Parts: sequence; structure tokens; C-alpha cells
Amino acid sequence: MPPSTATTVDPKTAKILSARVKIGLEIHIELATRTKMFTRVPNAAHPSHFDEDPNTLIDPVVCALPGALPVMNKAAVEMSMMVGLALGCHIARFSKWDRKNYYYPDLPKGYQISQYDLPLCHDGSVEIPVAVGGTRAIGIIRAHLEEDTGKLGHELPGGHHYAGSLVDLNRAGTPLLEVVTAPDFDCAEDVVTFAEELRNICRFLGVTEGIMQKGHMRFEPNINMILELEGGHVVKTPIVEVKNLNSFRAVKGAIEFEAKRQIEEWRETGREMGRGMKSTRGWDDVNLRTLLQREKEDAHDYRYFPEPDLVPVEVSDAWLAEVSARVPELPLARRARYISAYGLSEIDALNIVSERDTCFYFERCVAALEASGSAKSAKDAGYATGKLLLNTIAKHANERGISLHELEALGLGAAQVASILALREAGAIGPQAVDPLIGGLLAEGGGEVKAIAEKLGLVVVRDEGQLNAWVDAALAANEAAANDVRSGKMAAIGRIVGAVMKLSGGKVDAKSVNEAILKKLQS
Repeated sequence: MPPSTATTVDPKTAKILSARVKIGLEIHIELATRTKMFTRVPNAAHPSHFDEDPNTLIDPVVCALPGALPVMNKAAVEMSMMVGLALGCHIARFSKWDRKNYYYPDLPKGYQISQYDLPLCHDGSVEIPVAVGGTRAIGIIRAHLEEDTGKLGHELPGGHHYAGSLVDLNRAGTPLLEVVTAPDFDCAEDVVTFAEELRNICRFLGVTEGIMQKGHMRFEPNINMILELEGGHVVKTPIVEVKNLNSFRAVKGAIEFEAKRQIEEWRETGREMGRGMKSTRGWDDVNLRTLLQREKEDAHDYRYFPEPDLVPVEVSDAWLAEVSARVPELPLARRARYISAYGLSEIDALNIVSERDTCFYFERCVAALEASGSAKSAKDAGYATGKLLLNTIAKHANERGISLHELEALGLGAAQVASILALREAGAIGPQAVDPLIGGLLAEGGGEVKAIAEKLGLVVVRDEGQLNAWVDAALAANEAAANDVRSGKMAAIGRIVGAVMKLSGGKVDAKSVNEAILKKLQS
């Protein structure tokens, strides 16, 4: 262990006036290209190959057999450029490949092809909403492209424990984009917000499926504490990197645990930040604590040198413009637009945008409603669609244990959603009819909405004589409420409307019922 660099004060008795956590974040993103980074072997991070048997996505390049040479995957470079642009980065016009030398059992070559001093993306910034309100800018130092390693396991088929380590090279060679932030975070909540936003950005860009449990995105916070002591002393504890966190819960837990542990360790050892002091720790998801893995290497320990078997990456104006044109409207911008253009609340806009496919489903539904001509304005179309999706339709998704957008495949497509809203706007169905109508559509696997509404007896009755009969019966059964309405207490009309709706089985329009009741009471 390196020698202590203790302060001139006694850490066991020193009075800490304030303690502030300082966090930077490294994020490894597996890109969902069809093939791997430096070979045409299928990529385990592509949806077509999620569940392949171990060691089937391999070839001489992946296994580092003599004479096998790498060839760059252009699609991976373009995906990385899109992420860089979304994060406000400069795209390097010239970058190169480097060998990062270290040994792991799941790294056949004994080195990883990466980028060192000339990364593809650099010097960016992204705004995130923060816990205290408003937004803050998080600096992006770099985003460089490399290849992933394989994976070590300790279970035999069937879940039986194995005492040794099992090597699966399916993941080896997967295109891996590493995003490195500036140490701009001072609380775990903002780190989680950034992590969630980044995952959403990458999924909207289509560069990764972002399935955390499959390791598509792995987060590694670099954490240390800034302690202000009585007498003006400032102590910076050694940086700890917590490796390979694949859930937002783990990110938050690891940061909060380290913030406490590092103060306790400084009290015991007096160790401060300095050369050779950095360490890496793992996260125990059962006991909710970090565990020491090793003292962290510095960059010189990896003996970087330029990769001799690959040409540099040179980005022309035309290529950059072509890739830039593929970057869609990003989640934060969509959220702001939904609030301003459609009048949705912040929480409703957030719920729609937080899931890529649900967001696209919402937009298809809005477009279909506008095209039908049933909505009074684009704002009305967006607002009505959002409310229907997040309330009644979401209930049906929850009952089935699926995401909201997955209902589209079960028969509730954009055309059906638009038709439901059009019937409701026209007064052809009442508000109570919407839920059973959706249920009927899903039971039928889709179909023509009005026909199913008629089949289920949900279409509003337009028979004025029948309506008046129901109103008369409701007034007779609710004489006190009728007298309250006659005396100007209009809130009481709700009891009478409810009675009419019950008598009609929800087959009348509430507006028509109100008008009929008032006409009778005021005559």
C-alpha cells in the first residue's frame, strides 16, 4: 500500500465543519451495431443476438489467433458521433486507435483497442434537471470508442455453482462507447438523473437498447470527499471508482455508501488524494456496500501506444453533416415542446418521454387524431391523447404487466386511439364508455372502433323521448337534489346526472343530460 499522506491535523480528533461529495462519471455504452467493432461476427448487443449460446459469436479476430487483423466498423463510429453531438461535443476531425495493455482472462489479445490521446468526441456539455430545481450543465470531457471484453461467470448451465471462472467471449469485441463526465456532481440524485437522461438519449438515437440487466450500459462513478476542517484545513480523500454498476439503484447506493465510508476511512488512516492513491471497488447488491477490488492503475500503467493495424479516423465535413442530420429531437426538447405546445403538465410530459417507444406511440396517436380532423387544434389533440394514454390506456397496460406502447401490437394502434377520441369529442360515446371500449378492442385484437362500440352497446342514445323518461325518473328519485338545483345550488346537479347515467347504462352524453335536467327544472 502507498505511504500515507496524512494532514498536519490528527484525523481522529479533527473537527469537520463541512463535507462535500465530488463525483465524476464514466459510462460504458454497448452499441447495437449488427456486427462487432473490428470484425463481421454478429454483435451480442444487437437485439437479434441477445440470447446466443456462450462462445458462439467468435472468430479468429475475437479469439486473437495469429494473423487475424481488425477492420473498423463504420456504423459504430457514426453511432458514437451521434451520441457526441447529442451531448454537445466537438467531433474530432482526426482521431486514432491505441492499444491499452492489460491482462484479464476474458481479454484474449492481452490488450484492448481503444482511443487514448485523440478521442472521437470531446469537450461537450449537457443540461439536466436537478434535485433543487432548474437545470445544471454537466461537462463532458470525452467520449471515445473501444471494444468490450468478454465476460467471466461462475455458474454452470442450470444455475449450478462452479468453483472456477468460465469465460464467454460473445461480448468480446462489442463496440463500446465510453463517456467521461467532468466531476460536476455533488449529490447522488443528480448522478442518477444524468444516468437516466443519458440512457434515454441513447435509446432515442437508436444506438443501444439500453437494457441494464444485459450490461448494455454500465456506470462507474468516481467519488471522493472534500472535507473542510476547523482551522482552515481542506482534506480531499482518495478517489474511489466503483465498477460496473448496472442499475440506477446501485449507482445511488454506491455513492451514498462511499460518502460515509470515506470519511470513516480518513478518520482511521489519514490518507488523502495523491499519486497512486486511487482504488476501485465493487458493489455488493445484497449487503448494499462497496468492496475493495484493487488499487487503481494510472494511465501510464497501461503502456498505451498507437494501434499499428488500423488507420486513423478522419471525419470530413460531408460525413459529419450526414451524421448530424440523423440526430432526432432529443428527450429534453420533446418534453419542453409537449408542455408548451400541448399544455401537458411536467409530470405527464416526463412520463411520456421517459420511455422511447411510448413516446413514439404517443406521437403517432397525436398525428392520427390531427389527420382525422376531430380535434379543434394541435394543442387539443396532444392534450387529449396524452391524458387518454396516461390514464385509461395505461391502466390496461398495467393490468397486463406490459409497457404502454406494447398495446399497439394487441389491437390498440394509433388509428384506434384517434377514433376513440373522435367519438368522445363528437359525443357519440360517454366518458364511462371509454374504458370498456378499450377493453373490447383489446379483446377483439383491434378492429373498427365505432362497430365495436355499437356491438358493446356503448354508443350514446339520441332518443329524446327516452332521455326525458330517464331524467324524469332521476328527478323523482332525487327530489332534494332537484330542489337544491332550483334554488341555485348547482353542485347538486351531479347527483341527478349520476342517476340518469346509471339508468341509461352510460349510453347518454353527460352534456345532453345536464341540458335536459336544467330544461325541466327551469320550466
